[in-house]
Amino acid sequence: MGRPKGDGNRSKTRPSSSSLAASLLPSGSANVGFGGFIGSSRLEFPQSTEEITPPDVDGEVAQHLKRLGRKDPITKLKALTSLCTLFKQKEGQEIVQIVPQWAFEYKKLLYDNNREVRRATHEAMTSLVATIGRGLAPHLKSLMGPWWFSQFDPVPEISQAARKSLQAAFPAQEKRLEALFLCTSDVFLYLDENLKLTPQAMSDKAVPKDELVEMHQRVISSSLLALATLIDIILGMKFQRSDTESATSERKNSAKAKAAVAAAAIVETMFTTHKRFLEILKSPSPGVRSATYTVLGSFIKHVPHVFGEGDMKVISSTILGSFQEKDPTCHSSMWDAILLLCKRFPECWSLCAVNKNVLPRFWSFLRHGCYGSQQISYPILITFLDCIPTKVLAGDKFLLDLFQNLWTGRSTCYSSADRMAFFKAFRECFLWGITHASRYVKREDDVTKFQLLLIERVLFMLLWREYFSGGNQVERDGLVGSINGLIGNNRDQNPESPLDMRNIKQSQSYIQDLGNYVAQILSDIFRKGHIMLDAFCVSFQRDCLEAIKQLGCPEKSTKHVEQIISFMWLLEKQAVQKGENWPLVYLVGPLLSESFPLIKSVDLPAAVKLLSVAVAIFGARSVVPWFLSYGREVSHKLFVDGEDSKLKPEVFLQIFEDDFVLWCLHGGDSSSLSARLDFLLSLLEDTLFYDQWRRILVHATNLEDLSQTDSNSLDVDRVGVLALLMEKVRRRTGNKEFGCESSDSKGYLPEHFQHELLDSAAVCVSRHPLGIYPSCARFLGAVLGGSAEDDHISLLSRNSLIIVFEELQKKLISLLMISSFTWSKYASSLLMYRETKDSLENPRLPIRVLDMAKFALEVLESSFFCLKNFDESCELVPCLLATTFFIKWESSMMTLHNLNISLESYRDKVDIEDLVSTLAVVVPDNIRAMIDLGESTHAIHSKIGVRFWRSLSLYSIQQLRNILIATIRFALFSEDVYETDKVFIVYSEWVVEILGLLSRDHDEEQAMLGHLLSQSDCWPLWVEPLDGEPAAVRLKIEHLCTDMQISRHHQFVAFVDKLVSRLGASKLIGGSFLENQSSSLSDAPVELVPSPSACYLRIWLAVEILCTWKWQGDSASGSLLPFFTECARRGKSSSEGKLLDSILIALLDGALLHGASIPLCSFNVWPASDEDVDKIQDPFLRVLVSLLLTLFIKNSIWGKADAYVFLEYLLNKLFIGSALNKCCLRILPYILNVLMIPLHMKHTMSDGTNRELPSDSPNEGWLQCSVSDWLQKSLTASPITLWPTGQPELEEWVQVALSCYPLGPTGGTSALNLDSSRDVSHEEKKLLLNLFRKQRSDKALGGRDTAVKVSLDICYSMENPLSLAVQMTLAKLLTVSVGYCSDEFDEDDWIFVLSQLRRWIEAIVVALEEMAETVDYALQSTPASDNSAGFLEKLEIAAQDLDSSSINIAKIALFIFSRICGLTKTEGDKFAKSLESLRTAMWENIRDRVFEDVLRMFFATGVAESIASSYAEQAASIVASTRHAHLSFWELVSATVVNSPHHANKVAVRSAELWGLSKGPISSLYAILFSSKPISSLQFAAYHILSTAPIQQLAITKEVGGLCLDDSGNEDLEKPRYAVSSSEEPFSLREEISCMINKTPSELGLDLEDQDLVQYMV
Repeated sequence: MGRPKGDGNRSKTRPSSSSLAASLLPSGSANVGFGGFIGSSRLEFPQSTEEITPPDVDGEVAQHLKRLGRKDPITKLKALTSLCTLFKQKEGQEIVQIVPQWAFEYKKLLYDNNREVRRATHEAMTSLVATIGRGLAPHLKSLMGPWWFSQFDPVPEISQAARKSLQAAFPAQEKRLEALFLCTSDVFLYLDENLKLTPQAMSDKAVPKDELVEMHQRVISSSLLALATLIDIILGMKFQRSDTESATSERKNSAKAKAAVAAAAIVETMFTTHKRFLEILKSPSPGVRSATYTVLGSFIKHVPHVFGEGDMKVISSTILGSFQEKDPTCHSSMWDAILLLCKRFPECWSLCAVNKNVLPRFWSFLRHGCYGSQQISYPILITFLDCIPTKVLAGDKFLLDLFQNLWTGRSTCYSSADRMAFFKAFRECFLWGITHASRYVKREDDVTKFQLLLIERVLFMLLWREYFSGGNQVERDGLVGSINGLIGNNRDQNPESPLDMRNIKQSQSYIQDLGNYVAQILSDIFRKGHIMLDAFCVSFQRDCLEAIKQLGCPEKSTKHVEQIISFMWLLEKQAVQKGENWPLVYLVGPLLSESFPLIKSVDLPAAVKLLSVAVAIFGARSVVPWFLSYGREVSHKLFVDGEDSKLKPEVFLQIFEDDFVLWCLHGGDSSSLSARLDFLLSLLEDTLFYDQWRRILVHATNLEDLSQTDSNSLDVDRVGVLALLMEKVRRRTGNKEFGCESSDSKGYLPEHFQHELLDSAAVCVSRHPLGIYPSCARFLGAVLGGSAEDDHISLLSRNSLIIVFEELQKKLISLLMISSFTWSKYASSLLMYRETKDSLENPRLPIRVLDMAKFALEVLESSFFCLKNFDESCELVPCLLATTFFIKWESSMMTLHNLNISLESYRDKVDIEDLVSTLAVVVPDNIRAMIDLGESTHAIHSKIGVRFWRSLSLYSIQQLRNILIATIRFALFSEDVYETDKVFIVYSEWVVEILGLLSRDHDEEQAMLGHLLSQSDCWPLWVEPLDGEPAAVRLKIEHLCTDMQISRHHQFVAFVDKLVSRLGASKLIGGSFLENQSSSLSDAPVELVPSPSACYLRIWLAVEILCTWKWQGDSASGSLLPFFTECARRGKSSSEGKLLDSILIALLDGALLHGASIPLCSFNVWPASDEDVDKIQDPFLRVLVSLLLTLFIKNSIWGKADAYVFLEYLLNKLFIGSALNKCCLRILPYILNVLMIPLHMKHTMSDGTNRELPSDSPNEGWLQCSVSDWLQKSLTASPITLWPTGQPELEEWVQVALSCYPLGPTGGTSALNLDSSRDVSHEEKKLLLNLFRKQRSDKALGGRDTAVKVSLDICYSMENPLSLAVQMTLAKLLTVSVGYCSDEFDEDDWIFVLSQLRRWIEAIVVALEEMAETVDYALQSTPASDNSAGFLEKLEIAAQDLDSSSINIAKIALFIFSRICGLTKTEGDKFAKSLESLRTAMWENIRDRVFEDVLRMFFATGVAESIASSYAEQAASIVASTRHAHLSFWELVSATVVNSPHHANKVAVRSAELWGLSKGPISSLYAILFSSKPISSLQFAAYHILSTAPIQQLAITKEVGGLCLDDSGNEDLEKPRYAVSSSEEPFSLREEISCMINKTPSELGLDLEDQDLVQYMV
């Protein structure tokens, strides 16, 4: 812990002795101060506090008192804090006993160097005196000395604490004063002893020397201040006797008088003892010196008799020579001592060497800016000057030296307050010098000369030239020459003097303040006599004329003229506003008279601005006479009688027109023209305004080009002059430059400037064929107004306003008429209202039209808000506003169209920035100009903001909406859109824009959307809203028939889809909007706010989009289904849930309406996939199935209860009365395929078994009865194999029954299995098994009694194969039977199933091999010179030969096969027991044959792609696309290939090798692995075969002689696989491997760090 810091010198907040003394004096006393109390001579303290501690003092208090003597400040603080608490807790009688001991410690604690210790001491003192009260009286004299001393502690917080303790003892001011008088002698003696202290005597402990010095300085300064204040109180009080004074008061006054006499004696002794305090004045401490000045002042004021003759000489030299004091904290007390000395002893000036010791120090003091005490010293200078006797000064030289040194000291005035103090002091001293000039001259005649000398050399040379030059020393010296030569070379050569003027910190505020004080001084001088002002005026005019002349020199700046203008404004503030006219008469008027011809000749903005400012300050009619005096004889007849300064009105108007209008309207440099027009407008007088404005317009609106012979010529330069004039008028009426004028005055409101000449000029320019120049646009923009929301008042009449805007509309419509877009031309027809249809001509020159449109937009940009002046019923306003939208839209379409062209033309470029840079070359100039116009229009819309559009009248905004929406609908229904996705994004942005701008509330927004979505001849296609019931949907019976109508319909749906993505389905379909819109449905849930009215609900729109299903760029599954999924999550009771229910009902009604045309259900027995849904032809049924799949299975939002409700609703429509609804029967299997899964959902129990979820519907038994009934009806039908001659209605019942037995694929691709999705009763199982065995009956098999016993080969070669539809139904029945009844199968059942599997798998194997052979033959038969079109066409035909139904049947067969394979591997399973009869050689043979068939399929598709890829990449892509059309089938193939046994792989490879095609098995595997359209499961299967025998060793390097396998399928290891090569021959990789390695990453479509690329390389 470091030593505590001592106290610094007295701060600014430390109370002075006089202020403290004032707080003690009663009213009526002398004006002296008071701060504390009493003292005594220094006592000889005992060695310890134990000697003076009474025996009965509380032990705790005594202990803490003892701790006060410790050295550690922390110990002292703790003790003082404890004592303060104890003093408050104890009784006064207890505490009074320790006062002597406390007084002993108190005196020592006041010397402590730690601030906190001293503060705590006073707090303890406060508690002490508050407790003991009157018990303090016996000890008052011993305490008052240190107590009074502590009032002047240099730390404000400590002195305040000391004062608080004193006030606690003596609350009344009178009591404190009495106590002080009582102890006066003791206090003086105590302070005297303090002043005699030395640092060594301050402490009896080992204290560092620097702390002792600091402590000693603090004690001395506080003691001096206490002494000075005590002298002011005791000796400064006047004791006057009153007749009404009581005896008590008389005794008190008598005691005070005696105390004062005793005090005077003590003070005189102290003055002598301390040697006039002069030694103390030499202290290095500023605080001590400041206190010494204060003490000397008190002695001079109250004890002047102590100064003898000898003392006065020393004191005078010391005090008057104290200007060498450089510490600003001492200057206040220093000035007090100086002024007191000069006033009390005027002869002191003659007792010291003034010119040697006083003035040089004083000049240095001024030059150095009073050493930092500007705010203290500068205000005292004027008082100090009054104190200096004239006889001791050297005449006028004193004042010149004073101003020179004072002026030099301005360099130190860094703050605004210092600068203001300087200027105020300089002004006061200068005026004092002018007033007391007689003091410094010998003769009376020389007074005026000396005053003029001061004005010339000080006011003009110093102050004015400083202001005129802007504070620049170089310019000032060039104007003035040597200041030394003007006011004498009397500078102090002291090197410390900062005489370099470059050190002055100049700023604009400094120059402004300087000019203000110059103007004030001039005003003061004028009051003293205008003769003295003339001297300044002559020099002022000379400088100003020279500055104006120099404007003609290019190297000269306008700074001097700008300073003159600024000074004129300062004169206006300081004099003209106060009613004084001398600035015009003596300064500005003569200057204008001399400079006007010069200003006209130089014709520069700064010079002309000088005239404008003069007129603005003094008035036109007061200033113009000064202009006349330069060249004509002025007669008194020209002036108003009695007012020699104002011209008669007719005279003023004539001079105004002849001398000013023509000159100001004359063209020239734009800057000088602008200044002249400002001057012209400043000459407008309130009473003569209309006459003046008419004369201006007569000349300004003469726009005919006199240099052209054509009568229709237009002088563009004159239009430019008029434009600039009107722009200035516009700013003037907006009070932007003339805000000081009243708006009631003429010439400050727009209507004041309206005139028929101005109307004619505006109409002429707008109609003129040449009126498309920028100056013309500026002119029209200025007179129209409306550039800002608060500037919508026009300078034209209403009729002229409409005519001008009509002309602008014609120019813009012409641009739309030459557009290449049909919708744009259609829009132009909507915009040609009756006033423009007849006058609008067909444009012929596109470039000219673009220029005219650009001109019109420039005018509109500056006058948009003016349209609100006449938008109530005028058709022009909505048409004009709509035109701006169309131009912006056309630009966006051109940008999109030409960007596509450019991208197509430069498709080989890699760098996008280079590509964009080429657009300037690719896009023609006229298109580029059109795009620029669109950007300009967009900028205009952004500028005016939303408030403008929504503030339009109801008529205008309604018409605008109709025009814009009609145009958008025309673009959608009347144009073919090729870049659908991009274009419809643009269209949707248009709609979003107009909704945001033109809809003021939710109702208006929905009304606009309703207009946009209204019906047309090609929209909607499937449903339409019911009139009067918007929530209802009416199905359309008649549909579109032409391809164009269907194309337009799909375009509109694509557009609505983009609109949904921008606005949200909730707003567009539900008629509501989102409070917190999120970017996607995956974001946090949002609250839907329902529409206030159901009239905005658009169920028909949702159904229409869903039924369209697919369109370019998107589909219903990706667009609206996510929204309806979110609606379902809200719950059925919510408005969103009800919306979804309505849509489902509408979709079901539509499916029922088209049910007769819906084919039999082609779904598999497992839940329909997206691929299956896409194959449904009926739009309503397709959407209905997809939506149910999403809600019940994919997202599991709805459950069993919802499924029962929907199924019950559907089955209620199955019969209409007693008649069967065949349409409902036809769609029922599609719906059951989805609903049976949630109706019989299983979940895994804790024991690992599957259990059906408990029923939550009473209709569970009803459903089982219904299913059994449907099975019974199916059993009444003929066998499936006989359906070509059976009953169609019973066939449909079979489809319904099979749909009730869903199967779910489980186990993944590595262990595929079939899992029954519901538990069936024994009765159902029996019925299902009977239905299955009915298909293998003798009748079903054509009467072959032993059919089931023949070999599978014979079964496969049976004649008259069944139709594909019948086979699909049979396959579904077999699948369901295996899934639900296989535990009841016998050997005949299994033989029947396996025979059908072989048949179906063999059929697709043959088809795929035929495709591969067709591709190979097509490639071999195609000549090398032939183009690729012929081969690709053959390839497309071969791909189309693959029947989807056959593949679906084969897929079912593979599922059944996987199920059987899984059962044979399960030991102990009840289903496996039924297969025990098949665990024979026959089953193994069948299994191997199936595996071989699947491998043949796998190799066949790979060979086909490998052959095609050898021709072209596009050919290989066609083959690969056939697999993507049936992904689930090929995933099953992949799983089977991976699980195939090793010997089956060998046989399949051998068969492919012996096939004899151009590509072998290894090439086929690489074709699948590196396919252009890969399927991951197939790639894995290919990799699996390549990485296992017998392919593994031949998969990397080229083989010689092909793959060698013997007839048994074993590899012949004795035959060489590779040709014998020499060591020089390189290692040869297979072509497929080397080709992939040599490809670049861009060719592979992969990044260098992509994981797939790494796998390929490995």
